[in-house]
Amino acid sequence: MQKTIWITGASSGIGEALAINYSRLNANLILSSRNKSKLEDLAKRCKTPSNVVLVAPLDLADNKSFSSVLELVQNHFNKIDVLINNGGLSQRSTVLESNLEMDRRIFEVNYFGTIELTRQVLPWMIRSGGGNITVISSISGKFGFPLRSAYSATKHAVIGFFETLGLEHISDKIHTTIVCPGRIKTNISKHALDGSGKPTGSMDTGLANGMPAEDCAKQIIKAIRKNKRQVLVGRKELLMVYIHKYLPWLFWEIAPKIDPK
Repeated sequence: MQKTIWITGASSGIGEALAINYSRLNANLILSSRNKSKLEDLAKRCKTPSNVVLVAPLDLADNKSFSSVLELVQNHFNKIDVLINNGGLSQRSTVLESNLEMDRRIFEVNYFGTIELTRQVLPWMIRSGGGNITVISSISGKFGFPLRSAYSATKHAVIGFFETLGLEHISDKIHTTIVCPGRIKTNISKHALDGSGKPTGSMDTGLANGMPAEDCAKQIIKAIRKNKRQVLVGRKELLMVYIHKYLPWLFWEIAPKIDPK
């Protein structure tokens, strides 16, 4: 059966790779991000003879616009099978370097925008008989890490929210999948905010050498298909999740020595 997939943050990185891979599965797609021109270019690459691709520009920091975007989507599709909350912002600044406006900006996009879009889509998904709601968290949602205070906090927060959502709606056939990527080769660090809230414009060495977004997307799609509750995606950096959980004393020895960039 042909699926309909809504992806936020679709114009680049993991979101773009997800869109391309889902198009190969002939899925219908709703592509959202702030960059309309990039979405339109991506839509052309994702169009097949038998699928529908809708460009639905969306700014996660502007939740007042969500209802009109949702109306646009509902005018084109009868249901959404999968909502992938992928859009977000990262950070590269110490706690002392960071101002509250930067913290609020990251929370507005990564947490409040994400949960509000989900909350607006959820009743429609329930009425349609259920579906999967996925959120892209991070291994930084499992532990704190230097230069990521606000980012890490938002990624912890979405894990708590989406676990709760999943528990509350089991009887409605709503499945939640929480994805915790490690170092994935995307431009997220270039758009990461410094302490004053400006993009850093620089690429992290760790991300430059990370898992390709294509490989990450394939693992995410597999996890969604199986309705996995939570999945870690990455390489050797994923060991830090287990070290933090089972050997916390070792985590506190290792983490301060890892280059955060």
